[in-house]
Amino acid sequence: MSRSGLSLFLFAVLGVGVVTFFHVLTADRIEKNEREYMMRSLNELIPASAYDNDFFTDTIEVIDEELLGSDQGVAVYRARRHGQPVGLIISPQAPNGYNGVIRLLVGIYADGTLAGVRVVAHRETPGLGDGIDQRRSDWVEQFPGLSLAITPAADWQVKKDGGRFDQLTGATISPRVVVQAVHKAMSYFDRHSERLFAATTGESYRFGMQDPP
Repeated sequence: MSRSGLSLFLFAVLGVGVVTFFHVLTADRIEKNEREYMMRSLNELIPASAYDNDFFTDTIEVIDEELLGSDQGVAVYRARRHGQPVGLIISPQAPNGYNGVIRLLVGIYADGTLAGVRVVAHRETPGLGDGIDQRRSDWVEQFPGLSLAITPAADWQVKKDGGRFDQLTGATISPRVVVQAVHKAMSYFDRHSERLFAATTGESYRFGMQDPP
């Protein structure tokens, strides 16, 4: 029994070692792939031809748990042309996805019009809720061109709840929480757009309703 126990222990140690080795081996590659996908997604929402600043470093962090879904700082990427605001991309979260947090990119032009939406990380059910991912379906193409000015608050829901957005076949929770998260991000932009463009690059902010830039 002692010999069997020792063998099992050695196999367990070997197994953990192999898993750790391959995790270390692939971690950099996974991080690189995620960063490349993030950069592609940013330029899909606001194309490179629209701005002339360093879009990927002209960033700030903002904190608003109610409207951005996280008590941690989320990134805001700012696009400018000749020094004037073109648009920005906020990276809010939908914390109440069917299988956990859904991370988003929400592109908004300076006039408050939605440039588009991308889901960059999620654990929604394959074949059902993962249709929110642009790599799986065109569901997110319902967002470009909308704004708070032309889209009543009651419309920012899936059709099952009386809104304008399609749900996914067999899945309502995933699209519902994404629509809610996008609407909240738009509301955040509407409240703080001037502050967001005026804020100092590289800093972190928690804007109040009456705070100066």
